[in-house]
Amino acid sequence: MKKLCFWLLFSTISFAQSDFELGKQYFAEKKWELARNNFEKYLEQDPENSEVVEYLGDIFGHQKKWDAAIEKYKMLRDKFPGNADYWYKYGGALGMKAKESSKWKALGMIDDVEEAFLKAASLDKSHIDARWALVTLYIELPGIVGGSEKKAQYYANELMGLSKVDGYLAKGYIDVYFKRYEKAEKNYSNAHKIGHSKTTFEKLYDLYLNKLKNAEKAKQLKKEFYKT
Repeated sequence: MKKLCFWLLFSTISFAQSDFELGKQYFAEKKWELARNNFEKYLEQDPENSEVVEYLGDIFGHQKKWDAAIEKYKMLRDKFPGNADYWYKYGGALGMKAKESSKWKALGMIDDVEEAFLKAASLDKSHIDARWALVTLYIELPGIVGGSEKKAQYYANELMGLSKVDGYLAKGYIDVYFKRYEKAEKNYSNAHKIGHSKTTFEKLYDLYLNKLKNAEKAKQLKKEFYKT
């Protein structure tokens, strides 16, 4: 009887572990429904597993099921109030829901979105994504409901202290928003000189081609980037 009980326990653990590993595999392959099914099966065996709850929140986010994502991230945020990533992800899901909601409903969600990003930034002084979220939030919001270039620049400056590439990209983003294209060129050029990545190339290339309408500069940039 003891051997039978041990075997049953071992089988349960093995199957649960298999569900977890399969969930991770499907997640890596972006097979969201298959990943979700396996993680939910695993959660039946280990309902307090925070890693699986986070995976499910991420899956719902990829599927744009914002209410479900918000629910998962809120669970994590409440359970681990000192975790900056959970606050950031909660704010992100809430912000995406606000974007897809009516204007009046979105207005009622702005304070919660801002609070979540600010909390993430305060908990982790090196959290780059939270600071990018605040730059974007303060630029996109109308001034009457809290939008502010000054606030956006504050977090762009914080990004500059953490990562020169992100700092220059953030400042370039702000300049593009306000159609200060020559200043944006300087910032994006600085970002590209340092980072020389696909992201920095695309930002500068788009600026040349679609904002400054300088096809020659865009062509030269593309030639140099792909030559190297």
